[in-house]
Amino acid sequence: YPILMIHGGGWSGGDKADFTTDITTLKGLLGRDYAIFNINYRLANGTSVLVPQQINDIDAAMAFINNNAAAYGINTSKFGLMGASAGAHLALLKAYRGNTDNKVKVVVNLFGPTDMAWMYTSHPTPTLSQPSIVNAVSGTPITNTTGYTNASPINFVTATAPPTIIFHGTADLIVPISESIRLQARLQTAGVTNQYVVYTGESHGWSGTNLVDTYNKAVAFIKNNLK
Repeated sequence: YPILMIHGGGWSGGDKADFTTDITTLKGLLGRDYAIFNINYRLANGTSVLVPQQINDIDAAMAFINNNAAAYGINTSKFGLMGASAGAHLALLKAYRGNTDNKVKVVVNLFGPTDMAWMYTSHPTPTLSQPSIVNAVSGTPITNTTGYTNASPINFVTATAPPTIIFHGTADLIVPISESIRLQARLQTAGVTNQYVVYTGESHGWSGTNLVDTYNKAVAFIKNNLK
């Protein structure tokens, strides 16, 4: 089965190369039953490229994989999505709001934003969060209420949402851990299979033994839910 990797970078930066090392590790853990596709997407520019266009790019990648399934020798009846930060936000949004064909069966969320209005209005450091949010959604939650609502994965959690595993560090100043706490509560209420892993003292990303733990838990969750 195919797993899409979606990089972070505040919607307006980053590159799939950021995941190169991770993919080598994940391939070894996942084995031959899974194929990893590390994708790029158009970077947000505040006008012509916003979150909806980035979701379109994920759709295009999935369509490409589907159309070339025979050449790759893969089963495209089910997909997994894995993302970090802004990439995790896009993975969640695709899985909860854009999963119209019900092919996305599992999501790995590495410290992704889940409520864009909260990130704009309630982030403890708005000077840090607001420029990237405005650049990705356009306007404010007041001037563009629909845009902010539709760009927030937490608004689209239903009982049919795919199983989700969440990883977050308690010292994350870029995406506060409350974003994951609230998402997990919503998943619990909806009865969605989920796992929530917290790393005390870690910030926006981590390495060492905690990263090894992340890989192991993510792969186990994928294998349990994408089979």
